Amino acid sequence: MVQKAVSRRGFGGLVMAAGLTAAALISARPAWAIDPVFTKGGLAIRGFDPVAYFTEGTPVEGKPLFTHRHDGALWQFASAANRDAFAADPERYAPQYGGYCAWAVSQGYTASIDPEAWRIEDGKLYLNYSKSVQRRWERDIPGNIVKADSNWPDIKTGG
Repeated sequence: MVQKAVSRRGFGGLVMAAGLTAAALISARPAWAIDPVFTKGGLAIRGFDPVAYFTEGTPVEGKPLFTHRHDGALWQFASAANRDAFAADPERYAPQYGGYCAWAVSQGYTASIDPEAWRIEDGKLYLNYSKSVQRRWERDIPGNIVKADSNWPDIKTGG
C-alpha cells in the first residue's frame, strides 16, 4: 500500500513534468515565416503575367517559354519583352504583399488570390482572393493599404 502511494505520486510528478516541458516547448517554438511569394502549382500569380496588368490593363496568362525566378518563385510572362521588363525592375511589377490577398493582409492574415481580382493603385498591383473580397477591399483602399503595409512585415516573418 505504501508502494502504491509512492508510485502514484511518482507518476503524477512525471505527468506534471511532462506537461510543463510541453508547455515550455510550445511557448518557445519559433514562429514560422510564410513563403515570400504566394504560389499555386509552383507559379507566382497562378502563372499570370504581372507586367501585363500594367501594359495590357487586363490579366494575361503567362507562357512556360517565358519565365523568370524572383524571390524564390517562378514567374511566367506572355512575352520575352515582359519577362525582361520584370527582370530589370521586379519591384515595379510584382504584386504587393508577395501576391497574397491584399484584403487578407489588411486583416492580419494571408489568403490565396484570383488573378482576375486585381487593381493597380498608385502604380502598385494589388490582388485579392475573389472579386467579392476585392469589392470589400475597395470600400477603403487607402485605409486597407495602410493596415496591410503595417501588418505585412510581421506576417512575412511570422512575427
